Amino acid sequence: MTEPAGLRERKKQRTREAISNAAIDLFLAHGFDQVSVAQVAEVAEVSRRTLFAYFPTKESLVVHRFADHETESARVVRNRPDGRTPLVAIRDHFLDGLDRRDPITGLNDAPEILALYRMIFATPALVARMLEFNQTAEEALAEALTETAAVARGEAQVAASAIVAVLWTLARENHRSVAAGRSADEVFQQARAAAEVAFGLLDGGFGELGAS
Repeated sequence: MTEPAGLRERKKQRTREAISNAAIDLFLAHGFDQVSVAQVAEVAEVSRRTLFAYFPTKESLVVHRFADHETESARVVRNRPDGRTPLVAIRDHFLDGLDRRDPITGLNDAPEILALYRMIFATPALVARMLEFNQTAEEALAEALTETAAVARGEAQVAASAIVAVLWTLARENHRSVAAGRSADEVFQQARAAAEVAFGLLDGGFGELGAS
């Protein structure tokens, strides 16, 4: 009997999560560079072939945790309410993320999130993979700006590059503050003020694209 498509997808998702969880537990315990793909597959109780079917690279086992955010800014731009500019929509979304202590903003002091970020920033291969992640985010955002904001392609690419760079910088600085021993609540006002300043600079640099 053939399984329904929905059930197959749920099983795939559970397998994907189980592999990623096993990988991250091993990486955090022993170090990213000290753990092999074969060890991850053994702990996850899957074959190397199955592992690579879900995760084409070792780095993707970690970056998978951020996959939903890769095109998030593009989705925010496409789904923004009438009358709201792209930059304001992205700013408000980021500020809301700070309020919710969304890990992607760097403002999260849960031990497992702190450990994950520390590993990423301490591992050159993972930093490089996150920069690829940012490149995909830029491309998706540039496309959304071109299609929904009547922005020329060249301007959209420059704007997307600047916006994604600002989001990455804000998240990195928030993490550094929390990793230094301050709680997310203690860092919150600083993080919000930094975001307001950063988006104000973007607003001044991109004219009608960000005008409130």
